[in-house]
Amino acid sequence: MDNLNVGNLEIRRYESRTQMGEAVAHDLAAHIRQVLKSKDFVSIVFASAPSQLDFLESLRRMEDVPWDRIHGFHLDEYIGLSQEAPQSFSRFLRDQLFNYRTPHVFHALDGLNDPQQECKRYAELLKQTPLDIACIGIGENGHIAFNDPHVADFEDPQAVKVVALDETSRQQQVNDGCFAALEEVPTEALTLTIPSIMAAPAIFCTVPGSRKSRAVRETVYGPIDVSCPASILRKANRCYLYLDRESALYL
Repeated sequence: MDNLNVGNLEIRRYESRTQMGEAVAHDLAAHIRQVLKSKDFVSIVFASAPSQLDFLESLRRMEDVPWDRIHGFHLDEYIGLSQEAPQSFSRFLRDQLFNYRTPHVFHALDGLNDPQQECKRYAELLKQTPLDIACIGIGENGHIAFNDPHVADFEDPQAVKVVALDETSRQQQVNDGCFAALEEVPTEALTLTIPSIMAAPAIFCTVPGSRKSRAVRETVYGPIDVSCPASILRKANRCYLYLDRESALYL
């Protein structure tokens, strides 16, 4: 493992996905315990994607995380998809984490609710329990959550919004094995906006795999611009970027 600092990004590179996942879980658990020294509860938003599997598997094995003091959120959800659908992001988190470890509460986005009403409902929950920690990934097109380049706004006035997904994001879901074909992937989603994510005092960003290597390069060294939404992470309060050998290829 070696470290590299660029702006407010602390980049941590590992030989394998397994080592990377274990490191994220260890560092996150330590940070949770630190936050809880001064608060009754900690509010965390999680990403739902295959890129997070090594991290989540390591996290759920940890015995010293005070789950009963955690308020859980997730970054995004498809519009029109039930929470029980195999591709639902809230189901992903239940299957990979919350069926093993029970938080104080897990606030799931409802893809079947009226989209604008759901945005308002979820924004109010975030207002009531502001995020302490954001656990995110980076998409192949540089998106964070579902803030694809064509809808990303670094000054977005909304906390949660409806977005049309670009074809790169939809194809990534096929590449990840979540859907069999592009036409099966929903075209719209609910997402936390970039200011909502950036408001978290600490961001843990987990990005393995060769398909993410060019987006990682643009995040770290490209212009801070919505053409690569993740580039804004260089201006975060504190952001730890975890990579494996493949995703760090161009650094």
